[in-house]
Amino acid sequence: MPVDRELPTPEAEDLLALTREIADAELAPKAAAHEREERFPREVFRLLGDAGLVSLPFGEDVGGGGQPYEVYLQVVEELAARWASVALGVSVHTLSCFPIDRFGSEAQRRDLLPDMVGGQLLGAYCLSEAHAGSDPAAMRATARSDGEGWRASGEKAWVTHGGHADFYSTFLRTPDDGERAISCFHLTPDLAGLSAAPPEQKMGLTGSTTAAIRLDDVPVPADRLVGERGRGMGIALAALDSGRLGISAVAVGLAQSALDLAVGYAMEREAFGRPIAQHQGVSFLLADMAAAVESARATYLVAARRKDAGKPYSRQASIAKLVSTDAAMQVTTDAVQVLGGAGYTRDHPAERYMREAKVMQIFEGTNQIQRMVIGRSLTAASVPPAG
Repeated sequence: MPVDRELPTPEAEDLLALTREIADAELAPKAAAHEREERFPREVFRLLGDAGLVSLPFGEDVGGGGQPYEVYLQVVEELAARWASVALGVSVHTLSCFPIDRFGSEAQRRDLLPDMVGGQLLGAYCLSEAHAGSDPAAMRATARSDGEGWRASGEKAWVTHGGHADFYSTFLRTPDDGERAISCFHLTPDLAGLSAAPPEQKMGLTGSTTAAIRLDDVPVPADRLVGERGRGMGIALAALDSGRLGISAVAVGLAQSALDLAVGYAMEREAFGRPIAQHQGVSFLLADMAAAVESARATYLVAARRKDAGKPYSRQASIAKLVSTDAAMQVTTDAVQVLGGAGYTRDHPAERYMREAKVMQIFEGTNQIQRMVIGRSLTAASVPPAG
């Protein structure tokens, strides 16, 4: 049964209905095979772009859908309920468009953004490095001014869509701007010296390619700088706030699928003469799973509505990411338990859901980092101003 949602407009209701229709017809039937074969579904993103589902949170002036985050995230959740790798890809693509959308020059927004948000181009976000994941300020990859533009060198790690993306929102140290200065650049695969390493061999989300991006003295034109030079860390952190909401929606969609699977199985599987759903031990487990899913959904929607209202939402985004991804891990684990031995086999998707949930506690800032962000925001708010 569809999730009973509270949507702000009839247009939003139509968008969710369209999303479910496309996801049921084009995503759900393909997910298991692509994940098993570790095959990247590039054509699916073009399909979603053609349907207008990739451009939803961007302004109509650049070809976007002009929808609030509250609506966009629920679309992502519906996609994730059918295929988490694709929903993750939509979230990462949105994250990759964010720097130019929010900080790009008028020319960049005019010339680049319409094709970026339309879905025919696919984006990637290059912030982490092998030794600088939770601490991006420790990055070593650099871009040095050469008088006419920049020369980029180094390697970015854990890049979703690495090797498949049409553009890379990339953060590099710019020593000319100060020892700790970082700047943001719009890089494309046609630049000489930019290449992708072989894909990572992952535990889950295997339909989503993750690879390091290598920069071997890459010539970067001057007009590829996004925002002010030396101010890239602020751009990166602002982007991550919205990206964490995307991951929250993906996690909730995955958890909803696990709950639906567990309920369906528990209604059909009998033990001691009745469906196991009627045994208190299983019934209480399903109840806890449902409470976790609905609580997580409510948490990310609170943060999204704050963002839509123009209010600060960084702490709420971290809370949503923490709550949603922990819930997804617990719910998918419990789904395997409800299915028992069947849940441990590949005959059912429960084991895949469990593997996919784990990384959601890690990327876009580990949940330990989210706790640091939340804790620091609380103590900062309680410190009286100096003087």
